[in-house]
Amino acid sequence: MAEMQQLRVQEAVDSMVKSLERENIRKMQGLMFRCSASCCEDSQASMQQVHQCIERCHAPLAQAQALVTSELEKFQDRLARCTMHCNDKAKDSIDAGSKELQVKRQLESCVTKCVDDHMHLIPTMTKKMKESLLSIGK
Repeated sequence: MAEMQQLRVQEAVDSMVKSLERENIRKMQGLMFRCSASCCEDSQASMQQVHQCIERCHAPLAQAQALVTSELEKFQDRLARCTMHCNDKAKDSIDAGSKELQVKRQLESCVTKCVDDHMHLIPTMTKKMKESLLSIGK
């Protein structure tokens, strides 16, 4: 059961990341490569100037990738905290003498609720990231 819930979240997050990559990141990559190529066309620039120019071109993309990574980590941490809470409640129930099957059902129900709650956060998180990516790309 927990594996099914994990798969649900993984598929939703993968879909979100693919959408961000296709609609936002890929455009930024194109801009970065075109910008970097133009840096290399300046025959009067020193090697250091060309390198600095390329670094400036790469900065928005690096910032965008860091933003996406950070948001995904926060999401995963929140989900992990929720499931840890479920595990703690299950352990407490076992310690209190509850039947194993009853505790297992309680745990599955709790984990499913965690996943459902976090699945509802994905559209808002996606919208927030897309807005941030658009502002970085400007």
